[in-house]
Amino acid sequence: MTTVGEALISLLEAHGVDTVFGIPGVHTVELYRGLARSKIRHITPRHEQGAGFMADGYARAGGRPGVAFVITGPGLTNTITAMGQARADSVPMLVISGVNATDTLGKGLGFLHELPDQRGMMEKVALLSLRVTGASELPDALARAFALFSSSRPGPVHIEIPTDIMVKPADGLSAALSNAAPPAPDSAAIARAAELFAAARRPLILAGGGAKKADAALRRLAERLGAPVVETTNARGLMHGHPLCVPASPSLKAVRALMAGADLVIAAGTEFGPTDYDGYGDGGFILPSNLIRIDIGADQLARRPLTVAIEADCAEAIEALLAAIDPAHGAGEDGHGRAAAARKAAFAELSPAYAAQGRAVEMIRDALPGAIIVGDSTQPIYAANLYYDHDRPGGWFNAATGFGALGYGPPAAIGAALAVPDAPIVCLTGDGGFQFTLPEIAVALDSGAPVIFVVWNNRGYREIETSMLDVGVEPVGVSPAPPDFCKLAEAYGIGAERLADIDALPRALKHARATGLPRVIEVTVV
Repeated sequence: MTTVGEALISLLEAHGVDTVFGIPGVHTVELYRGLARSKIRHITPRHEQGAGFMADGYARAGGRPGVAFVITGPGLTNTITAMGQARADSVPMLVISGVNATDTLGKGLGFLHELPDQRGMMEKVALLSLRVTGASELPDALARAFALFSSSRPGPVHIEIPTDIMVKPADGLSAALSNAAPPAPDSAAIARAAELFAAARRPLILAGGGAKKADAALRRLAERLGAPVVETTNARGLMHGHPLCVPASPSLKAVRALMAGADLVIAAGTEFGPTDYDGYGDGGFILPSNLIRIDIGADQLARRPLTVAIEADCAEAIEALLAAIDPAHGAGEDGHGRAAAARKAAFAELSPAYAAQGRAVEMIRDALPGAIIVGDSTQPIYAANLYYDHDRPGGWFNAATGFGALGYGPPAAIGAALAVPDAPIVCLTGDGGFQFTLPEIAVALDSGAPVIFVVWNNRGYREIETSMLDVGVEPVGVSPAPPDFCKLAEAYGIGAERLADIDALPRALKHARATGLPRVIEVTVV
């Protein structure tokens, strides 16, 4: 007899899942019954939040949904933070949990790991939360999750299976595979956009994380229109080194001036979130009045005023726009000059400290070309989110925008390394954030993920301390004493070194990469 738990593993394989992150418990034992015989690799984090963050990093780097197995109750509540981050950044994540036996649910009888309404709680965080109440429902539940991931703006999906259902017979189940795809670009919207192109003399493109798979098409559109391309944090790596690329935050005055001077703005895969467009909270961002917006989600397109809405995958929409441009239409006015002026003025806005921290990030990029840099909330990440040109599409992501979960970097970097094993993977974290999820470095060793953990140690929450001082608040609670990270790494069996001179970072990175093993590099900051 095949049980529901065993069938789950077979169905996940049919959907292309090759890795799950999870910590088994008494409420999920039956979900593991078929796992050892399957082709799916199981990665055991040290905390369920780590499972979620690893699934997130796996999905962002590899382009496939990340999957986590967690127990009911505390296992699931531990995962909520990671699900919140995935929802904020539109990351496809499937969280499969147990739940107590069907006839006990909602009765408050005091069973182990009991919640009053687990699924009701998850419906507030997940895009979709489903309960499997019989074997026949399992294929459809998984199909709904994977269809959502492939056809609309993704995010976390939750499926719970009661303990009494996990052991039910499930012979003969087959996966309900679908070819769900985003809507094709509307021809009328494309035609209207082409008319706006013809009239524009100073076009501008805003690229967000939804455009990160559209690098080639985006380049051609920018060159055809003569349009500078402003990149939000999650778009960094697109058009690396291109003269039309403006790898700077729309929160900077120079970028806002560039936007204000445009007579047409094409926004591709960006939600206009305040952490990208109003990071200083000064209210200075003004939505462009002549706006073509491309987004895979109809809900996003409905949230702000626009001129033309194109509901589609960014790459497909941009290809349609390229095909619709009048061959006689020339490029806009001095796109290269506008982009260069914006880059120069944006960089000039950085404080000397931020400029220096941004150079440290450039050291990482230049020492390890093609690296995926996974960031936590730490000063060099803040600096580079303001201005930094990465060299790999999708190779720069962090938790310092959107939901802003501290401790994201280390486990997410491990997930990225497992998804893209041939790429150098660098986790850039601070001493404060590193301590949130520090035990997860052991998973890098367990799983053979050669992540390089670069710890920016300024002995506390320096960014928060600065924020307090800026508004006249006497700093309190911002100086937690860090441990000796090198000794901790060595206790886990991971090599480590401490740098007092930032100029030694490239050498240390190259050495770490050459070992093929996880390694901790601590940079002490005065």
